[in-house]
Amino acid sequence: MEIQSAYQEELEKLEHTSAWIDRKLSELQSVPRYFGDNLTEQVLDSIRETARHNLSGATDEPYFGRLDFKEPKDASSRQLYIGKFGVDHDTSGEPLVIDWRAPVASLFYSFTGGEGPASYEAPDGEIEGLVYLKRNLVIRKQILQRVVDTYDRNSDSPAVTDEFLLYRLGENKDNKLRDIVSTIQAEQDKIIRSAKNTALVIQGVAGSGKTTVALHRLAYLLYQYREQIRAERMIILAPNRMFLDYISSVLPELGVGHIQQTTFEDWALETLADRITLADESDRRARWFAYGGEKPVIDDEAPGRFKGSLRFMQAIRGALADFERCFVPESDFEPWPGAKCSADKMREWFHEEYRHYPLMKRKERVEGRIKRWLEMELNETRDPNVRKERKKKATQKLKTFWKTWPDDTPFAFYRSLFPNSAREDGASSRTLGDLTIPAQVAEESVLAFRKNKVYPEDLAPMMLIYNGLYGIDGDRTFDHVVIDEAQDFSPFQVALLNNHVKSGSFTILGDMSQGIHAYKGIRSWDEFLSLFEADDRAYFTMERSYRSTMEIIRFANAVLANGIPDAMQAVPVFRSGEKVKMLCHDRKRRTDTIVRALRKLESGPASTIAVIGRTEQECKQLHTALLHEDISATLIDAQRQKYEGGLSVVPVHLAKGLEFDAVILIDADEEHYGANEHDAKLMYVGCTRALHDLWVMYAGKPSSLIAGTDDEFVKHIEA
Repeated sequence: MEIQSAYQEELEKLEHTSAWIDRKLSELQSVPRYFGDNLTEQVLDSIRETARHNLSGATDEPYFGRLDFKEPKDASSRQLYIGKFGVDHDTSGEPLVIDWRAPVASLFYSFTGGEGPASYEAPDGEIEGLVYLKRNLVIRKQILQRVVDTYDRNSDSPAVTDEFLLYRLGENKDNKLRDIVSTIQAEQDKIIRSAKNTALVIQGVAGSGKTTVALHRLAYLLYQYREQIRAERMIILAPNRMFLDYISSVLPELGVGHIQQTTFEDWALETLADRITLADESDRRARWFAYGGEKPVIDDEAPGRFKGSLRFMQAIRGALADFERCFVPESDFEPWPGAKCSADKMREWFHEEYRHYPLMKRKERVEGRIKRWLEMELNETRDPNVRKERKKKATQKLKTFWKTWPDDTPFAFYRSLFPNSAREDGASSRTLGDLTIPAQVAEESVLAFRKNKVYPEDLAPMMLIYNGLYGIDGDRTFDHVVIDEAQDFSPFQVALLNNHVKSGSFTILGDMSQGIHAYKGIRSWDEFLSLFEADDRAYFTMERSYRSTMEIIRFANAVLANGIPDAMQAVPVFRSGEKVKMLCHDRKRRTDTIVRALRKLESGPASTIAVIGRTEQECKQLHTALLHEDISATLIDAQRQKYEGGLSVVPVHLAKGLEFDAVILIDADEEHYGANEHDAKLMYVGCTRALHDLWVMYAGKPSSLIAGTDDEFVKHIEA
């Protein structure tokens, strides 16, 4: 179909659809809400409210795609319009707009061309037919802006094209991550529509859309399993609060609310409600992220790795089991001579009758049982004066007796598992069951515990103890859990969360090539996959990168290959742009060079720009220098909770998860980035933050990670 006639056809369709939506929404808004007790009216009001919500969401952008599909039983193809919100027509049998999560809408994403039939899974089984047209539309404020046919069976060249995808990828970004509902690709759609009761582990290269896929999966699960799961029972665990702010717009854009979004640390601390705070990790980060010198040795004896291991989890469980066995004191309770509640009887209550309860709930039950026994014994005392005196003394004796029972908080119990003191020449180690706590782990822990502080890796063990003491209540059980940047999680954390999740429903995503927190993260996805039965898990790889231009991806791949030869290489979409600019400058004129580069970028189309440095301290110094040059920029540090957009100065380890139109990666020299796996991951993270424009600056000798990069996608500039 000719472009002009296609546009005219869609313009008429849009005018008709928008008019119908506006009219229907006006009718529904004129009906008052019902808040009475009549069940029928309550149901009708709920239906009307759902319709209001969907129509309101569809008002400005009713749909983004059209698919002409013909089943064998049909005389002709049906025009299916697909949008973020489904809109049901109240007269014809066909929906006015099909929700993107509906089974038939999967064709819009899974169909990749070809003359043969296409199919989708419907509730009644597989439906097969022919796709005649796949059309993308851009509608803003009810104005049709763009019409792109990505497939037309009746054209001379019916192959599916990426024109619309490239158009959307070429758009500039603001300070929020956006939904990708109009450009979901076939491999992404497969992950989104995976079965609910599955633990998905996703290895995705930088820019592959892992986070947005996970968020769209939440929206899909709520649609597909609406009778089984609730948004309030879903949770997203992100690496930090700033990242949560960055992704905060996606779910509302998809019409989804009330999903919990937090960090593991905040979730655990809120649950524990103990008088503890997190120890300052700045020294740790400084030692690991600083360039030059010797890095700390990261092995299974390092604190983060040790406390995050399954062997430590088993040791904690063993300590809880020992605690349970010795929980009931050996002494009988004798309120007065001749009356005795034996320790054997109390142990029977505790270990047999109430064995299905958590420890502190069992303790409550036994206490209630003792009080009932005491009441019966008192009732056997005929003389009221004697009974009154016995009750008074028995009450006091019971208070004293009850103090012999354990009353540990999770922190107190956990602290008791470590040595009581740390010597100057190194902490004493301690055996926890069959496991020996390494001296460096014990020393660091004891010093923190003295100040009522813990490290992040202490929270999962303390949560396990909390669950053993108090159980897992309904507010802490989840229908689905998303873990983002999961390569920085530990097996202990995931195994603990699995106790809180119904049917093992997880979306676990990350990138091993961005595993820059080696002191606490995993080394292989097998560490998570082994936590689930083979039939209850699925592993996906996302190799295609949609974020950056082909030139930037090829440059980042070269960095990765120079430092980690066996790392997964990103496959770029064919979106070409500016060459990566490698800028050699005089060391003394570093700030001047950065300022000139920024002036050039700010005069161009870039809306978001980042200057990415190696350490927090160096970024602070640069930020101050830029302010002296009248350049306003936001300094992103570990305490920042919001990403503001515009110009940012950010250390490379905090840039992970963010993206910018343009990036200036500074200090890409041998001194700052060595030829090792850790530095390669850091530089890879820095390079892959750029969507359209990447500048790489260095003084003296360039890092061997970028030495010898291909001139086909690199432009060398002398300052």
